[in-house]
Amino acid sequence: MEQSAAYSSERRALLFSMGATAVLGVGAVVWGVLGSVRIIVFDGVYMLAGIVLVGISILASRASGSAPTREYPFGMHAATPLAVALQGAALLGTVAYGAIDAVIVLIDGGSPASAASVLAYGVVTTVASLVVSLVLRPHAQESALARAEVVSWRAGVLMSLVVAVGGLVGVGLSRADSPLVPYVDPVLVLIACATVLPMALSLVREGMRELLEASPAEPLRGQIDAAIRAGLATTDLSEHPLPEPVVRATKLGHRLYVEVDFVVAAGEWTVDEEDVFRRAITAQLDALGHEAWVTVELTTDAELVED
Repeated sequence: MEQSAAYSSERRALLFSMGATAVLGVGAVVWGVLGSVRIIVFDGVYMLAGIVLVGISILASRASGSAPTREYPFGMHAATPLAVALQGAALLGTVAYGAIDAVIVLIDGGSPASAASVLAYGVVTTVASLVVSLVLRPHAQESALARAEVVSWRAGVLMSLVVAVGGLVGVGLSRADSPLVPYVDPVLVLIACATVLPMALSLVREGMRELLEASPAEPLRGQIDAAIRAGLATTDLSEHPLPEPVVRATKLGHRLYVEVDFVVAAGEWTVDEEDVFRRAITAQLDALGHEAWVTVELTTDAELVED
């Protein structure tokens, strides 16, 4: 997919996610407030906070797709992992808020929420969140921002399932006149927080790894190595075979930075021949679907390529 088309697809996915989030979030807050159900209010706040985050993601997409300038000669591709990390941080904040509120409610003796309302809400939002995540999933293959949205909606599916199951349990307890009924609502909030926590940490980790220029995760790392080998295989190395290269790579949003260094004997290679390898390797890396920024260097000084 061409980069302009990739950015366009990414933004359409983000706008769709924003619209769906607004509809479900407002509906959840109204439903929860009218029914005095904390788990529904928590879910609504979680989704409404997502509107701001999707907006940040759209701005990050525009920044990443903008042309390099004098002030930003390498572009602003770091905006993408920054937005992903912010999504994870916001999810962590939402989890902290919900958990603290639930603990306070438990200490105060629970909440008289309607179990039937909780069950109905859980079923409706499970279906809605699943549909949105399935619509966004094809875009996630090409976009870290869309992938973050899919993670958020999958978290929403899990939370809604927890709410639905808890509502079903609450209905059963209500019919049995159990004294545990007031505790169903806050316990559901705590379970939902525990469900979302690993996903939030995953987003923070993914964003921070890219911002700190970590090596790409598998399978991309293996694809880079395979692309370099394929590029070398298209050239004639019979006269002066190249040694094993030193490869460094990192990824910032759509931009893939790859440096390939070879330590060769003095006097055996020319700049023209180096260009041949650079073009061959770059062509293979471009085929991976990222905006490849490739540096290929032949040097006679091993100290210049030491880690």
